[in-house]
Amino acid sequence: MSQTVRGEVARQESGPAAVITQYANWFASILPSHVDKRGFIALAKAHLRKNSKLAAAAERNPSGYMMCLSECARLGLVPGDTFHILHFENRRAETVDLVGVVDYTGEIELIYRAGAVSAVKAEIVYERDFFRFTPDMDRPDHQPDWWGERGEMAGVYAYAVMKDGATSRVVVMSRDEVMKVKAVSKRSSAPDSPWQQWEDRMWLKTAVHQLKKWVPTSAEYVRETLRAAAEADATRNRHRTPPSQQEPQPEDPVDAEIVEEPADAGAPQGADDWPEAVPPGSGGAA
Repeated sequence: MSQTVRGEVARQESGPAAVITQYANWFASILPSHVDKRGFIALAKAHLRKNSKLAAAAERNPSGYMMCLSECARLGLVPGDTFHILHFENRRAETVDLVGVVDYTGEIELIYRAGAVSAVKAEIVYERDFFRFTPDMDRPDHQPDWWGERGEMAGVYAYAVMKDGATSRVVVMSRDEVMKVKAVSKRSSAPDSPWQQWEDRMWLKTAVHQLKKWVPTSAEYVRETLRAAAEADATRNRHRTPPSQQEPQPEDPVDAEIVEEPADAGAPQGADDWPEAVPPGSGGAA
């Protein structure tokens, strides 16, 4: 029995898990500053251990798996919780495809992270729920019968409460609108698709994803915050320094912009860069 345990431990420490360890510094370089680097690596490995099918798919397509995990790290989300890595059999290419999907809770976390909202509300409306919303209303009037038979899912809505108490634009989507989104989703009809396994969560994600268009993004909010802080500092400095001693201000001060960092030239850029990290004998696809 001890030999079996040792063999299982050795298997778990090879393949995709070993690649995660090898690229730990790469993940640390792209993770947001608030995310614990060691914690992310540990969670990624634990996710593989808990999901044997994903581990097998990652071993067959290590480059696809690492690209998905890199996107999860860039967003600062949790693999298997706020970010899911799905795998689909590609019979034509005789391989497996992996796709990263942000959970609706991950979408909400990204909204909160911008710092502009105090609450996010997202709910599914069922056929027998009371629901009313008109353009002159601040928020929907939704009264579900939590303990009764609510019928089929009929629609979904989402909105955010801003830090100043105001309500963002309310996103309301009917069943037909959600189905249009589902129709263009990759492999939405496959048995292992999230649309088949967790349809209610996908309805919520669809609404929250649309809501992100109407609330400040992280970059937008930080840019406005920096601009306001710079203007406040300039005002305090003018009041603190006598006019005769004030230095002339440039006519076109530099605006505080948030820009995307260019990818590290030494970091893996695509699928062709990952396979070489697979240890010999791991079984990973080259």
